[in-house]
Amino acid sequence: MLTDNNPASPGAVLTEKPPVLVVDDEYGPRESIAFSLASEFAVDTADRAKEALAKLRARPYAAVVLDIRMPEMDGIRALEELRKIDAHVSVIMLTGYGTLLTAQQAMVAGANQYLRKPPDIPELIEAVRKQTQATRLRRAQAALAREALDSNTALKREIERNEPQIWQARASVELVHDLNNPLTVVIGYASLLAEEARLLRQRDPAAAKKLLEYSAMVEKAAEYCHHLSENWRMAAKQTPTFARVDLIHVVEEVKQVIFFGNVAIQVTGLSEAWVRGAKFELMRVLQNLFKNSLEAGATRLMVTFSRQGSQIEMSIADNGTGMDADRLKRALHGGYSSKSNGTGLGLSICRHLAGTHGATFGVESAPGKGTTVRLLFPAAPAE
Repeated sequence: MLTDNNPASPGAVLTEKPPVLVVDDEYGPRESIAFSLASEFAVDTADRAKEALAKLRARPYAAVVLDIRMPEMDGIRALEELRKIDAHVSVIMLTGYGTLLTAQQAMVAGANQYLRKPPDIPELIEAVRKQTQATRLRRAQAALAREALDSNTALKREIERNEPQIWQARASVELVHDLNNPLTVVIGYASLLAEEARLLRQRDPAAAKKLLEYSAMVEKAAEYCHHLSENWRMAAKQTPTFARVDLIHVVEEVKQVIFFGNVAIQVTGLSEAWVRGAKFELMRVLQNLFKNSLEAGATRLMVTFSRQGSQIEMSIADNGTGMDADRLKRALHGGYSSKSNGTGLGLSICRHLAGTHGATFGVESAPGKGTTVRLLFPAAPAE
């Protein structure tokens, strides 16, 4: 059953409702939930898990509301099969037999939220709103990841086929490498802005605050992309203009703009760390170092600032997989990556940019013990 089948009136603004599947073997609760959600979502229903799985194979849904206690195939088993069909759709589990163990089983099987049955209707509607948005974001991120993987694979093949080349070719490769992350952020936040804009007229004006926050992030990421492309257009060999820069502020901006405020990245030590440098070039260094750590499986990335006489030390320590001495040597040289979609340019770019700032660049790593990068910058004189 689709409850959103009424044709739009002439001249009406068409807004596609997110499709939601309600799965429950009991007719009354199933239709009650469908009716409650119908004003905001395009609701489809199924009275058995097998029917629901067939519908999921036929079309994508933004969310699934799934009862745990059902005949033939219960909700936990259905959820396991559902995840084989769609890894990104949000699933809200319902049960009238709620226990902590049942909730734990549902979450382990891949549920995104757990509600008691019968659900409180406002709570259910808000849960479906939140989970449909989460589905959209996961799918957008997955699509971007696939595109980035394809681009990086093609780029790596190009490097292997043509290396060594003159400096212009390498500079262009570095540009593409560094543009990938901020451009992904721009596209991701732009997608969120579009979704929020569509929902804004349907819900309350408080959503406007989100639009302002997202647009600020888009602006910062776009500014970063503009700098990188302009730097290439004006010829990458030119020395960038240096100014007094607080490294801690740069770290926080990279964390928020490039890595969505990832809580794994923590900053400790000094409250200020002033050096002379080019802000966007320093952002390139941090972008590459943070990305390498997170892609190496790090769940903790500690950035520590300390004063060493007339110098500022920035230490970036992670708990990722680490590298043996041979892999580390090849990674520092450039052109080597242990990742199937890597270009092997990250550490080489960082060493080069650190050198242009008069900084020393050192790396310590060991398998199973993580990696620590230390950069020692000349401290900027006080103004």
